[in-house]
Amino acid sequence: MNSVFSQAAESNKNAILEVLREMLIIPQAVLEIGSGTGQHAVFFAEKLPHITWQCADQSRYHDVINHRLSAAGLDNLPSPLVLEVETFDWKINNIGSVFSANTAHIMSWNAVEAMFCGVGQLLEQAKGNGFFMLYGPFNRNGRYTSPSNRQFDQILKSRDPQMGIRDDGDLSRLAHQNGLKLFSDIAMPANNRILVWNKYKLAEN
Repeated sequence: MNSVFSQAAESNKNAILEVLREMLIIPQAVLEIGSGTGQHAVFFAEKLPHITWQCADQSRYHDVINHRLSAAGLDNLPSPLVLEVETFDWKINNIGSVFSANTAHIMSWNAVEAMFCGVGQLLEQAKGNGFFMLYGPFNRNGRYTSPSNRQFDQILKSRDPQMGIRDDGDLSRLAHQNGLKLFSDIAMPANNRILVWNKYKLAEN
């Protein structure tokens, strides 16, 4: 079980943490969509003790996540939730913000749409000014932002035509349809970015 390890999660965790520290000032529960190996969850929960980090992923990943969470033994790291984004009925309550890393480009577009729909519903119920923070590679204005992203996109589509790097404009339009407004666009190492959206009703005050 310990052999299940993501080098990408290990490499980007410190850079992402700096952004999370700026976004997640108020104590709250953060839902992580697509927790994968659980590496991000353990690291962020340890570094952000005022945050309850709620993992969520498909059930086939839970053995790995549970093993890593159990080994960490952190009080702010509850058991993972089963989440199939395309069900449109997540049955998740009391979430203040949402985080997801390297998921949009491996999901089908239908799944991406479902994710934004679910996030919009969760943040509509949130008491505070909740954020949706999405990390990964993104195209801008219909164009790749680097040769390496172009190559990565080709690799993804060769694996599955439904995968692919998403355009930031398409994502923001999708966010708008679900009551979210772009709050920040943060450049990250290795040609990645964090796109941050929040709720209209507080973003416009």
